[in-house]
Amino acid sequence: MKVVTSSEIGEIDKKTIEYYGISAPILMERAGVAVAARVKEVLREGRILVLAGTGNNGGDGLVAARELHNAGYTVKVLITGKRNRLKENARLQHDIARKMRVPMEFRDKVTAGDLHGSLVLDAVFGTGLSKDIQGPLAEVIRAVNGSSARVVAVDIPSGVSSDTGQVLGAALHCAATVTFGAPKRGHFLHPGAGLSGELFVEDIGFPRALFESVRTAVPSRRDVASLVPAREPYSHKGAYGHVLLVAGSRGKTGAAMMAAHAALRSGAGLVSIGVADSLLGIYEGRVTEEMTLPLEDTGRGSLARGALTGILEFLDERADVLALGPGIGRDRETAELVRELLPRCAAPMVVDADGINALEGKAALLRKARAPVILTPHPGEFSRLTGMGVKEIESDRVEAALRFAKTSGAYIILKGVPTVVADPAGEALLNPTGNAALAKGGTGDVLTGMVAALLGQGLSPLEAAVLGVYAHGLAGEIAACEKDMRSVLATDVADAVPGVFGRLTEGFDDIS
Repeated sequence: MKVVTSSEIGEIDKKTIEYYGISAPILMERAGVAVAARVKEVLREGRILVLAGTGNNGGDGLVAARELHNAGYTVKVLITGKRNRLKENARLQHDIARKMRVPMEFRDKVTAGDLHGSLVLDAVFGTGLSKDIQGPLAEVIRAVNGSSARVVAVDIPSGVSSDTGQVLGAALHCAATVTFGAPKRGHFLHPGAGLSGELFVEDIGFPRALFESVRTAVPSRRDVASLVPAREPYSHKGAYGHVLLVAGSRGKTGAAMMAAHAALRSGAGLVSIGVADSLLGIYEGRVTEEMTLPLEDTGRGSLARGALTGILEFLDERADVLALGPGIGRDRETAELVRELLPRCAAPMVVDADGINALEGKAALLRKARAPVILTPHPGEFSRLTGMGVKEIESDRVEAALRFAKTSGAYIILKGVPTVVADPAGEALLNPTGNAALAKGGTGDVLTGMVAALLGQGLSPLEAAVLGVYAHGLAGEIAACEKDMRSVLATDVADAVPGVFGRLTEGFDDIS
């Protein structure tokens, strides 16, 4: 499902009108009728208060108001601007509604009497809002939010940025949103996602060809299921990739085990864990299916710079993919090892955690990588990598990921809500799965193992990232159903992975 920015939907609207000849009043009529139909689904009868602005969003609301009035609902419209500020198409809809005797007032205040027992239809601001809402309109929003009224938004809740999901001054908290043509980024990015409620996407006649250039999407279950690597009847372990996982340090040995376990659960044929030599005994006592590769030690329970030779030789002779970073720590020599590996490793890499931290101030090294690199930072790690503040990243996580993917040449999995996958070519995907069960130490290590395993099975970096993130989120959902969300461990998430791939490949209907 394509996801658009305000400028993209504005251009689509313009081309629909100017090139295809579908007039603005027709599009507005279709939008308003679609909104009215959704309102009828949630309210069989009763009072409806329509808050309408003076632009196109208000025009959509006026169409819905007269449709609902005509259907027998008790409708009252408050137009929040002055009469002389009505835009051409909104004025047309106002005049039609007036002739149909829809009760309307021009007023930028709302009373308790207006709200009592009413469903509120929010048609004040649409996708074009770019500045903070202040003054009387902010007071209107606060009054509605402070009431018990249910709110249905037209296109996007008033006060939510359609591009970033950020609140611009004040924003309505809606039970549902009816949007047109395609969802907007702000419907998926928090806090906008939480303010939008249930999302309905209505087709009002935009030509499908106009969405082909949109580069942001939310992958569907069908899209993701098509990426699951086939398991041929006559095959062997070597056909499904050998992952070398360079991970762990003193005090953080569990990270390597979780990532390795997840890689095997995700279909890797072979997994070897490259560990500091002094920790080998710990791993030998814990591994079953995994193998180990002792590497040069700093003497402090961490990987030495001299481990480079052993890693490169193992990759050259045996392994297909390198996963680097879970639990390796921030020892100076270990960081130097990471920085020397990047331009010399010929295998695709998944870099996580302290592997990313080792690149602080050294992000330009990513451009020297010989093979594709997938980075899996959380916002704190991404901040250290890029020099951006966490608040700046979270204020527009899609653009932050896209910009860095383009400048670095790396594939970015920016973890969070939602997790964003961005590739150097400018495509971004917003992951629809996952829950708060994943807010637990070790779940990022699980994701690293999953993505590395999928790379080893022949998926492209973008495919491995998209499938890995989707499956990881779904595993969190399954684990939370089997246990309490608070009690889910990273190992539970890894253990839920077989259920994810089984359901995707077998076509079960009980997953999103």
